Parts: sequence; structure tokens; C-alpha cells
Amino acid sequence: VQLVESGGGLVQPGGSLRLSCAASGFSLDFYAIGWFRQAPGKGREGVTCISNSGSTYYADSVKGRFTVSRDTAKNTLYLQMNSLKPEDTAVYYCAARPFTCSTWRPDDYSFWGQGTQVTVSS
Repeated sequence: VQLVESGGGLVQPGGSLRLSCAASGFSLDFYAIGWFRQAPGKGREGVTCISNSGSTYYADSVKGRFTVSRDTAKNTLYLQMNSLKPEDTAVYYCAARPFTCSTWRPDDYSFWGQGTQVTVSS
């Protein structure tokens, strides 16, 4: 089982980035994928989640700016981030848990990627 994030980088405030999470060793038909982020000196927080059935959930801090999607044929997830703010700066991780997005607790997610750095700065 493996999750590999990509697409991070440096972007100016108000800009956009699209992160990808390539999943292997399991099917998205049976797993929910959450996106989490961790800023320096802070805990890991849930940003968004897409369930095995395609239902999506967003933290209030990103609602209306971030969009999660998936391509089940490619077993790949995407996080489109628009109107980025300096407070969005963090390492972003994707993580998998069985079926549903019923929890934002990182401990409830079984598999994790290595993370990708997103820096929003002028």
C-alpha cells in the first residue's frame, strides 16, 4: 500500500495549486481519502475528505476555496486549491481509511503519504 503526493510548491497569495495523491496497492472503491496539513509548530489538521462513494467534506477554513476530486481509473486523488492564503502554508498529506469520512482524527487513517510542502508567500 502506498500513497504518493505531488504538486506542492511556492505560490503567491491569491494563487492556485493542484496537489495529486497517487494510490497503489488498494482500491478507492473501498477507501476514503483525507487530505491533512501540518504547519510548523502545529498539529495535523484535516482539510478535506472524499469517501469511497465520492461524498466530499471540507473544513470550514477551506470551504469554497479547495476542491477534492478523484479519478478512480487512475486511482489518483486531486486537491485543487484556489485563493490561497499565507495561513494555508503547511505540509499537505493524503491518508486512507476504510470507506467513510466519519472522522478527522489522524489516528483513524491507516495509510499516509510522505507529504508535499505548500508555501504561500509574496
